[in-house]
Amino acid sequence: MGTMNRDGAQYALRVSDVSKRYRSVRGKGKGGGPGWFFGRKTAGEGGPGFHLDQVTLDLPMGYIMGLIGPNGAGKSTLIRLILNMTARDSGDIQVLGLDNLGPEEAIKSQLGVVFDSIYLNEQWYVEAAERVMAPFYPKWDRARYADYLKRFGLQPRQKIKKLSRGMQMKLMLAIALSHDARLLILDEPTSGLDVLSRDELMDTLIDYVSDGRHSVLLSTHITSDLEEVADFITYINAGSVYYTGPKDEFEDAFLLVKGGPGDVSPGQGSLIQGMRSYPTGFDALIRSEDRCTFLEEATGSAGPAAGGRYLFQRADFDTVMRLTGRRAGSGQAGEAGPDGDSTAPDRGGRANDRQDEKEEVL
Repeated sequence: MGTMNRDGAQYALRVSDVSKRYRSVRGKGKGGGPGWFFGRKTAGEGGPGFHLDQVTLDLPMGYIMGLIGPNGAGKSTLIRLILNMTARDSGDIQVLGLDNLGPEEAIKSQLGVVFDSIYLNEQWYVEAAERVMAPFYPKWDRARYADYLKRFGLQPRQKIKKLSRGMQMKLMLAIALSHDARLLILDEPTSGLDVLSRDELMDTLIDYVSDGRHSVLLSTHITSDLEEVADFITYINAGSVYYTGPKDEFEDAFLLVKGGPGDVSPGQGSLIQGMRSYPTGFDALIRSEDRCTFLEEATGSAGPAAGGRYLFQRADFDTVMRLTGRRAGSGQAGEAGPDGDSTAPDRGGRANDRQDEKEEVL
């Protein structure tokens, strides 16, 4: 059973203040001797100097959470920590109500996992995958596996190495879905899938959680998929959680502002979460709750005097990541701000009142 909250809801996954730091390359210690140092620049996620910083998220039972962020942000590191494939430095991880460092067989028999690359022996036939994998799962369902093979167009006598990347992903999904896993952890499962196959997978996931007993953690760069199926979003940026919570609140929390060249005051710059400048103007991201203040900083009032100077649009997932995303070790979020410094992401992510989904010229 999952951990119970005050409202009686069960949690499929709880991550609390989890940190992981990777040591950098060996350097010189005091007096010229050997030593370790933590480099300011990193080699990307999981590389020397990279660190995941106090990550916290809650996934209730019966829901789908999307895990998003730029390459190297820490998504795959977090998944490895949840699966106890990498040792955490601090924090707590509860999977289906159990400490993930505890009874691993009891936990992992209830998990379905799909990585972004094939983990099966490519010399096997598709039918051999069941013979090898089924003994690990007490609730393996042969009829369900056969049904998924048929649904995904997989032939039992096909060799895995002869399958396309997309078909290999479908095979791993068939395995993950065939033993009544309570929690699916999917790392880029739609990689290599065409649009119809992605739609089919999204429909499968919606059906999978509909009984309230199953949950999904879905890491993907294809954010349009999440707009259709996700109930919650966790956005990781440069090893830190930028936002975690309901998807609708994430979508309502930010606005994209478009303006002319140099049309940003220092006061407005303090409200900008990320910005990119062009010869013809700029794109900037602000929190929805700061819209009136943003206009006041430009005109001294939020009245008609600012009319026509700015275009406000609802910011989608890709826009938020594009303007706030930092690659690990770059020290930058988006482009340089109005004062010449790059704007840094602001943790949090509480939404204000719902904004109109259509563009609005003020």
